[in-house]
Amino acid sequence: MSGGGDTGPGPGSIAWIDAPAPQGTWGDPDQLSLPLNDRGLLLGDGLFETVLVQAGRPRLLAEHLERWQAAAASLGMAPPPGADRVLPLLADAVARSGLSGDGALRLNWSRGSGGGRGLGLPGPGEPQGRPRFWLQLSPWRRPSTPVAVIVSRLERRNPDSLVSRCKTFAYAGAIQALREARATGADDALLLGGGGHLCCGTSANLFVHLKGEWLTPPLASGCLPGVMRGRGLALGLVREGAFGVADLLASEGALLINSLGLRPIRRCEGRDLPLPSGAERLWKQLLASA
Repeated sequence: MSGGGDTGPGPGSIAWIDAPAPQGTWGDPDQLSLPLNDRGLLLGDGLFETVLVQAGRPRLLAEHLERWQAAAASLGMAPPPGADRVLPLLADAVARSGLSGDGALRLNWSRGSGGGRGLGLPGPGEPQGRPRFWLQLSPWRRPSTPVAVIVSRLERRNPDSLVSRCKTFAYAGAIQALREARATGADDALLLGGGGHLCCGTSANLFVHLKGEWLTPPLASGCLPGVMRGRGLALGLVREGAFGVADLLASEGALLINSLGLRPIRRCEGRDLPLPSGAERLWKQLLASA
């Protein structure tokens, strides 16, 4: 799950939106705006990707764009932009921002305005509205501090939901689970999914080291098909497997991982966990030749 860890506007952050000028508009993320009738703003009716940028180079961009486009198709949205549009904008963003270190690039795709008030979409023969694209590039430093987590009692993932399989703007459930965790003094929350097994964190996939191998919950748990998760499976570094809280507590360590970094879990439900060895090596393997 690569949305987590997004930095807010800060020194060096820059944004672009595809209106009102034909070539789009650059500016400070605090200054640019959306129309008040945009469905992404009103209803969370949009998709996003968060891409790690190193030395001006987007990592695993093809995988991010593939997921973005597949999600748009499954939700009945117009196809979002491809690399031919994203790469020139990223190069311009790096030049305009003066970014010298790592960055976080967030790509946003809204269904846009159209359909009038409420949930309804335009019918056949009615103006369909124009999808809206905008992006933000922010400085980023990968976190490394181990985290304490709880298992959320308030929120869980729905493995039968189409929306759960897509990286949409709607993160209200994850925000509430994070608030729940912070109220207990923890850093993050783990969410349960199908069958009561562990699923993911609020903004990251979950890797657990059990019996000498890395496991991650299957998509049937309701977890997002994270880009780094997919990379690990494709490289044979991780395999899918269902596990519960007791398995995690008996493990050789666990990680929360997304496209911007990984964080070892040091404590879960008030019990200390061993810090997994080889986490940094795993991160480098996931990004090698990406």
